[in-house]
Amino acid sequence: MSSHTTVLLPRSKTTGQLSVRLCADAAAVLCDLDGCLASENRAFEDAPAFVETCGDRLWIVSNNSTDTAASLSEKLDAIGLTIPAERILLAGEQTLRHLAASQPAKGISLYAGHDLQTLKDELQPVASNDPGIVLLCRDLEFKLATLDRLVADIDRGAELWVSNTDVSHPGIGGRPIPETGALLAALQAIRSDTPYRCIGKPDPYLLRQVLRKSATVPGDAVFVGDNALTDGCAAKSAGIDFVHLVRGGDGR
Repeated sequence: MSSHTTVLLPRSKTTGQLSVRLCADAAAVLCDLDGCLASENRAFEDAPAFVETCGDRLWIVSNNSTDTAASLSEKLDAIGLTIPAERILLAGEQTLRHLAASQPAKGISLYAGHDLQTLKDELQPVASNDPGIVLLCRDLEFKLATLDRLVADIDRGAELWVSNTDVSHPGIGGRPIPETGALLAALQAIRSDTPYRCIGKPDPYLLRQVLRKSATVPGDAVFVGDNALTDGCAAKSAGIDFVHLVRGGDGR
């Protein structure tokens, strides 16, 4: 999700295009996806060289809650960006894995697309008739009937988790593409007092996972993102240098 709001952050830089010079000394390069490397399944012109030069230092950290790392890796490869699944951390998948591992006794009612539903069936092969957790992701088939089921789950006492709170992410030319936060807003329109938890950005959870997996200390990492309110704040909380990418036009 792109924003033009100015947020002053310590240890931050601003750039109009991807540049390896800004992260040449970093042991780990964390990068957002939409608005940074690609938009609507099209890579930005400067993305392939950036990905290739960063090599295995590059990690994708995205609030994407439509894909899994495996499915996204295949999509990126098809547009010329080769990034293995093990170096892709997505808010939807990581939240689902976190809940399945930390609260295995609680059934999960998942509102998401096919890829995450398939993963959920692998993590929790036995369906629960009384789920203790509701996880709301970017469900492209979300309808009024879906909202009715979501409200019913919450009214029965299920704890609400949200993969990410972005209301949109940037499409080509900056056109806003509806995101999970728009679905959350629909719920809040009729259940405004519903508490929820979220470990997607701006929470630093995903960034700290990268630091752990890559055995990198915060001072040796850099995070490239197009949104100071999510990417920048997450970087600040994790103690990581931030490069704010502000593209002009469609970035091409």
